[in-house]
Amino acid sequence: MKEIKIIEVKSEIGAGTRGASLGVEAMKIASLDLKSDLFRRYDSIEVENVNELLFDGAEHAHAKFIDGVLIMEERVCLEVYEQIFDDYFPLIMAGDHSTSYGTIAGIKKAFPKKRIGVIWIDAHADIHTPYTTPSGNMHGMPLAMAFGFDNYECKVNDPRGETVDYWEQIKNVGMQGPKISPEDLVYIAVRDLEKPENYLLNKYNINFIEVEEIKKQGSVPIAYKALQMLSHCDVIYVSFDVDSIDSRFSTGTGTPVPNGLTVEEAKVLNAELCKDPKVCAWEIVEVNPTLDTENRMAESAFEILEASAKSIVSRPVMAE
Repeated sequence: MKEIKIIEVKSEIGAGTRGASLGVEAMKIASLDLKSDLFRRYDSIEVENVNELLFDGAEHAHAKFIDGVLIMEERVCLEVYEQIFDDYFPLIMAGDHSTSYGTIAGIKKAFPKKRIGVIWIDAHADIHTPYTTPSGNMHGMPLAMAFGFDNYECKVNDPRGETVDYWEQIKNVGMQGPKISPEDLVYIAVRDLEKPENYLLNKYNINFIEVEEIKKQGSVPIAYKALQMLSHCDVIYVSFDVDSIDSRFSTGTGTPVPNGLTVEEAKVLNAELCKDPKVCAWEIVEVNPTLDTENRMAESAFEILEASAKSIVSRPVMAE
């Protein structure tokens, strides 16, 4: 079995709503309320953040705080790489979803010759670019970073100068060029898409599992289906955004969307995925306790995290 190392990324500069940087501590508080010893069992390391940039205001309209996002991608990339290199399983607790690209880049840096599959459990596709984003918030762009996409075909913005320079640098974090291929991605529970994102999903025929399928078949068969879709990949990374959960149960996140998963469906799905020895990193993002009462979102998120951690440590070791 692999030893888990928790990586804490209390960054929220990629989000539009403030407060996601507090999600890590909120989940720790939830663990105390639920009388869990998880944070005593595993060592954790914190990646230094640049949230102080938020006080300066956003300079880049189509890629807000992109200078800081670049710093965070590089820091997360290096930390994930080092933990995999030291033979740990990185379990990442992050604020906003933008830094998950750093995770992908770190996995690629650790396994430069391996094909990386990504299972993205989220209400959103997160495949915008500075050329297509309606908001400028970079938590909507991590997969475009990982694919090296610009999506000029759907261009609605005209980013210039430093914004473009930073965007080009971001796409090369960890190593030059794309980190993953479109056929190596599976979306689960995505249901809030904009036209430029739909365009890319159709263009590349990206694997897509809808919430309705989980309701009909259950989380266990869907986990198996997602893993089968990536059977050609060498390693797999699971990224879980809590807004994949239905907005009735996920008020404590920045962009809740109706018609999502139940907490139990999300818990079983993640725990089942993490049983697969190919899964080399798991991440949970976008818990925002400032939008919540009684820390409910963090408690649900922590239950999902703990179930996933149990699966990781109880599985067989995959031969290198």
